[in-house]
Amino acid sequence: MLYCQMGVTIKYENLGGEKMPYVDTKEILSDANERRYAVGAFNVNNLEFLQAILLAAEDNRSPVIVATSEGAIKYAGAGVPLRGAEIFVHMVRAFADKMSVPVSLHLDHGRNMEYILAAIKAGYSSVMIDASHLPFEENLRETSKVVEIAHAIGVSVEAELGKLKGIEDNIVERESVLVDPNEAKVFVEKTEVDFLAPAIGTSHGAFKFHGEAVLDLERLEKVKSLTGLPLVLHGASAVPADLVEFANSFGADIKGAKGVPEEMLKKVIELGINKINTDTDLRISFVGQMRKALQEMRSEIDPRKFFKPVMKGIYDVVTQKMELFDSAGRG
Repeated sequence: MLYCQMGVTIKYENLGGEKMPYVDTKEILSDANERRYAVGAFNVNNLEFLQAILLAAEDNRSPVIVATSEGAIKYAGAGVPLRGAEIFVHMVRAFADKMSVPVSLHLDHGRNMEYILAAIKAGYSSVMIDASHLPFEENLRETSKVVEIAHAIGVSVEAELGKLKGIEDNIVERESVLVDPNEAKVFVEKTEVDFLAPAIGTSHGAFKFHGEAVLDLERLEKVKSLTGLPLVLHGASAVPADLVEFANSFGADIKGAKGVPEEMLKKVIELGINKINTDTDLRISFVGQMRKALQEMRSEIDPRKFFKPVMKGIYDVVTQKMELFDSAGRG
């Protein structure tokens, strides 16, 4: 079956006629860990984000992780967590079940048990329990509880050690505390988490660094050698200057935004990062393209006409990330 959107024509079935199922995130990241590449976890807020991301995955033959925050679930469900989680599961599966590359759905930064349980019950592929703001022993206990519940029904779990400064939905941290590699080893062994996000110096949002970007690569290498798990980089958007300039040229005000340089992302992948969270870059592209469309189509009242260039912008960003992460062609 062919599907055409945004000027891109895609054939869903692969040559053998098999369809790749909606899969456990652990399955995607185990392959990435074994073959030393990374997979993008792209945050979605609505149908347009989802379509653009999944069409890019199919066209680039890349495995992909669709991620939702607690805020996105609340938004989709009009304030009801389970309803929001079920809506995302239904949407993702409606696409994934007809695609030829592996797709998973992940809860990003789950801090409230109501949202974590809603995602598990709704059928998410994986959930993140973010208790990184708690002391080590409390983080270990809370993570262990979620692992026990999730593993009982085949859902994989991500956890975080250390703290990231910045803002992501309801997450506000005023300082960055880097992960202790020895604690990471103990944490992984006791909790039995499936993948781990170690804090190595990134931050959330569009303004990640005041000066040059500095990540603790030696610390990352130690965590990888001591745990052997697929590792996750949060706060990893590159915030490309061209995207920022484009958005600002149509009225946005995000001057001075700075992210993680692409060369640094390549380096952390070499050292064991297998899942790279990307949200800010998609938002900047969305805002820029939407502002442009609104200015250029002043007599238009069909919202789908505005969303077409917006989706193409997101598609282009995701395609570039898949090439950068070396996941293109891995599906």
